[in-house]
Amino acid sequence: MKNWDAIIIGAGIIGLSLAIELRRTGMSVLVVEKGEPGREASWAAGGMLADFGREIPSPLQALATASARMYPEFVYGLEDESGLKIDLRAEGTLLFLDSSEDRALQESHPLPASLEKIEPALQTSAHSLLFLKERSVDPRHLTSAAIAAARHRGIDFSSGDQVLAIEVSNGKTAGVRTHKTQFAAAIVVNCAGAWAGQIGPHAFPTRPVKGQMLCVLMPEKNLVSHVVRTPDVYLIPRSDGRLVIGATLEEAGFDKRTVPETILKLRNAAINLVPRLAEARILEDWAGLRPGTPDKLPILGETSIPGYFVATGHFRDGILLAPITARVMAQVITGQRPKFDLRTFWADRFRR
Repeated sequence: MKNWDAIIIGAGIIGLSLAIELRRTGMSVLVVEKGEPGREASWAAGGMLADFGREIPSPLQALATASARMYPEFVYGLEDESGLKIDLRAEGTLLFLDSSEDRALQESHPLPASLEKIEPALQTSAHSLLFLKERSVDPRHLTSAAIAAARHRGIDFSSGDQVLAIEVSNGKTAGVRTHKTQFAAAIVVNCAGAWAGQIGPHAFPTRPVKGQMLCVLMPEKNLVSHVVRTPDVYLIPRSDGRLVIGATLEEAGFDKRTVPETILKLRNAAINLVPRLAEARILEDWAGLRPGTPDKLPILGETSIPGYFVATGHFRDGILLAPITARVMAQVITGQRPKFDLRTFWADRFRR
């Protein structure tokens, strides 16, 4: 049986980024994916690199900020190794505050000019708007480039084969057992997202949180140029004239079906913000399953089985947190001390 230094379970952006980081250290790496690489939560994500506001729990803020700063270099590296172009935008975000948020934030994040000048198609009577210097990325470009970069580096893939359990020998990790076969490695990292808790022997409390979205072709390529985040809907423009509209938060198990009424509600919310989107043609709609945890924080670090690690539960922030997760987890796995204190994210917090 062939042996690898490390096996990554799950070929989403977290697993792919970590596989590349471990390969840089000289490890041989195998990525095992139950379906098609990059086609679950990463493919379905919106791609807002939002490291400020209501979406980021305070214990996660330092990691989120560090990861957002890493993104230009992260994307450049993937483009260089894959030969693929990634749509990374830096036009910024317009964030609508709700009634519970501190209006004083406006003074520290003012609009660079009048709303009519920077986003003339946006129709709103709201006065509580922040301008954030955030980026956005096309997650489908990102995952495609990560897969190509991983292959370029000699990382192996096994697709269409679900991991059932971690193999343990003499109290240590020995590999994984799948539906079809077994793979051997002294290090295994569970990056299986919403499915992470289904892999024995540990039952991590991850669950799927469904998000429905749609994508339209704007009647003008730059009709909306900034990311727009409101309590009800967000708009994420792409450089080719597409606009992503999302997203719901639903406890619906592993059901990835879209509901026409829900998609229509999202579309109407977008039209209320930008009336000309009534002319936009719907290109597709879809649903993804974010990996949620009971405390809305990721699970990072080594488990009670030596050699078995976990990096999952990133909920809505998997795309944002991919660069920093890869870096700190590679440091943990190779015996280095990460710059960040990861004790808040350890898996054993749920057993305690």
